[in-house]
Amino acid sequence: MKRIMVIGVSAGAGKSTFARRLGKALEIEVHHLDRLYWKPNWVEASKEEFAQAQQDIIKHKQGWIIEGNYTGTFDLRAKHADTMIYLEIPLYTCLYRVIKRWLINLGKTRPDMGEGCEEKMEWSFIKFIYTTYHARKRKMRERFRQYGNGRTIIVLRNQKEIEAYISRIENQKRKIAN
Repeated sequence: MKRIMVIGVSAGAGKSTFARRLGKALEIEVHHLDRLYWKPNWVEASKEEFAQAQQDIIKHKQGWIIEGNYTGTFDLRAKHADTMIYLEIPLYTCLYRVIKRWLINLGKTRPDMGEGCEEKMEWSFIKFIYTTYHARKRKMRERFRQYGNGRTIIVLRNQKEIEAYISRIENQKRKIAN
């Protein structure tokens, strides 16, 4: 595992937190797509800028973890990834986490976001999560069939599985170090 995509069924699946923990355990730099996409004060990068930023990571780094969904550039990352880790957390958990994240980070910019992108919440975002959740699950299965050859695909469906996976990686790293 050297070129890893961390993707999730929805916002609130825990992609950013998981990617940070995995990056620390594997000693691989983590790149958050939200940070590449959102310029200061919620200005969107152009499609070209966004794709180029990802190309720079993919082509110039020995190992990487790229966290985020952004379906418009999914193929770009998937072609170069050796591992896809998919967090398929239940809908109610995703919704809970998005609201919790908003409350905890009010007036702040999270480390996985562009500078000056203070946490905000809009009803349309909650509605998007709720109305697209099941379709996104189906679409991800199609993507795994499309990109599954030659890649490791790991699906984690709840916090217990996430914790067990991270613990296994950390334990393997400790054994290698000793």
